[in-house]
Parts: sequence; C-alpha cells; structure tokens
Amino acid sequence: MKAVQIDEAKQLFIDDYPMPALGENELLVKVHATAINRADLLQKHGKYAVPPGASPILGLEMSGIVEQIGPNVTNWNIGDRVCGLLPSGGYAQYVSIPADLVIPIPDHLSFEDAAAIPEVFLTAYLNLFELGKLKENETVLIHAGASGVGTAAIQLARELGAKSIVTAGNESKLAACTDLGANYVVNYKNEDFKTKVEEITVHAGVDVILDFIGASYFHQNLQSLTTNGRLVLIGTMGGIKVNDVNLLPLLTKRISIIGSTLRSQTLEQKIHLTNQFKKFVLPLFTNNKIKPIIDSVYSWHEVNEAHSRMENNLNIGKIVLKID
Repeated sequence: MKAVQIDEAKQLFIDDYPMPALGENELLVKVHATAINRADLLQKHGKYAVPPGASPILGLEMSGIVEQIGPNVTNWNIGDRVCGLLPSGGYAQYVSIPADLVIPIPDHLSFEDAAAIPEVFLTAYLNLFELGKLKENETVLIHAGASGVGTAAIQLARELGAKSIVTAGNESKLAACTDLGANYVVNYKNEDFKTKVEEITVHAGVDVILDFIGASYFHQNLQSLTTNGRLVLIGTMGGIKVNDVNLLPLLTKRISIIGSTLRSQTLEQKIHLTNQFKKFVLPLFTNNKIKPIIDSVYSWHEVNEAHSRMENNLNIGKIVLKID
C-alpha cells in the first residue's frame, strides 16, 4: 500500500509501506479520508511519542469501507461505511482497527464529513461531559473555539443546554462560533477574556473551562472559574511551565484541574468512550442537530500544504485529506 512518510527535512511524501496486519478482533478498512490534528504536527517534529506498538504513520482518525473482517468479529460486514479513532496510521490507504472502536457513518454524510468526526467529537465529549461534568444550565469557557475540537464542543454544549463563552482570534472565526451556537464570543487578541467572563457572568465565573493553551492562560483561567469550577487542560500551545502560582483560589473555590489527552487512553477507555459517543452523540448527527465542521479538503498529495494551513492557524474546523 501507499502511505505518507516523513523525510529528514520534516517534509511529507507518499511512498510504499507494508500493509497493516489484521488482528482477530479487528477490521481492515480501505481509507477514503483522514483529517489533520495538532498531534500530527507535533509528531512530525518528534514532539509527540507514538504509543507502544502503534504505527509510526501519522493520522489519528479515518473514514472508509470495511474490506476484511477478523475471525472474532461478528457485528460488521464487508462493505460497511465506517469511521473511527486510531492511535496512528490514518495517512495511509489501509488501516486495521479494533472492531469496538468503529463507528457507522450516517447515510447522509460523505467520507470527508465522517473523517472530520472521531478525534474532535470524542475529545469534546470526553472532556466536557465525562471529565468536566458539564451540566445543563452551566456555563463553559471554550478556548480556541474555531478549532476542530472547539467547533465540536460548542455544538455539544448547545445541545446539552449549557451556555458557552468562546475565544478566537479574528472576526471570521468569532462569527463561525456564533453561528454554531456560542452564546458569547471574545476576541483574545484585543480583549481580556477574564474581564469579559466577569462581565458576562456578573462576577460569578464559569463552571468549566476547556483549555488548549496551557501556561499563558493558567492564572486567568483560575480567576475565571466559579466555586467548584473545573479546568480541563487538553493542550499546551501557550507553554508548559507556570510561574508564581497562587494556590489559594484552588482551596477557596474548590477548583479541580484535570489534565487529559485522548491518545494516551487505554483501549478499554477508548471503547467505553466510543460506546458513549454512539449512544448519545451519533443520533445527533443522524438527526442533523450537529455536524462536522470542515475548513478545507485536500488531496493527500497536497499534505504539506494542508499541514501548513494548520500550522498558520488559518483553519475554522477540520482540515481533511482525501486518500486515493
């Protein structure tokens, strides 16, 4: 098969690669599309370790058609249209995936649509609901709202009946977030989000913060949380080291700080999350209440250009690669 590989200059190219082995509880899927995640950018530069035993090929999600079925698999058929979360390997013509991690593609969605779902919607579901314990009528602050995870989180919070305050860096991104159901938007480049949170909540603070930024937002995040607030940290785009931490708000407001990455979850945890997603979120796609947000679709022959778009923070939603 063909797969995207990395040269010494950190440029991506397509070349021959061994076919993945098919396990007894797995499906072999002919990949039609995959999507780019920031983890791919980090892995390309050697800053995100591949899980033990996983393929070194980039790609944390895929959509395609089942071509082979492991001997222990009974609930899928050859020819089924599926998508799913991967530990790696999505930038390739074929992947093997545990059958319990596979999600059926709703009939009205294309392969490109479906490739934009697994990583961001499972991440948003895990961190908003399973870890962040967001409830109806609570308020969540979503940073990087125009990102793939951000656009998913806005929609899920809306469907739950929670209010959202969303940060983004330009007016087109803010408008996109508003269109998806964000109740309030903040341009972090010319507004202080902590001050805006105080105004919007009348000094009460938010219940949950979904944060991709890390160190540079840490102090403001603590100040923006209400009593029993939950800070869910899922990225460190703004640094990993925080200086002069005041621990008093953690005590007085009983704040919880939760660190989370989806890739490091065990297979059992990913299966549980996939089952929860299929039960609670997949019907929302089927009923057209939520949708994948696609910024752009590239041929995988244009993978370097697609990576450059994300590296320059130009995307609103997901960047998808078509695999041929």
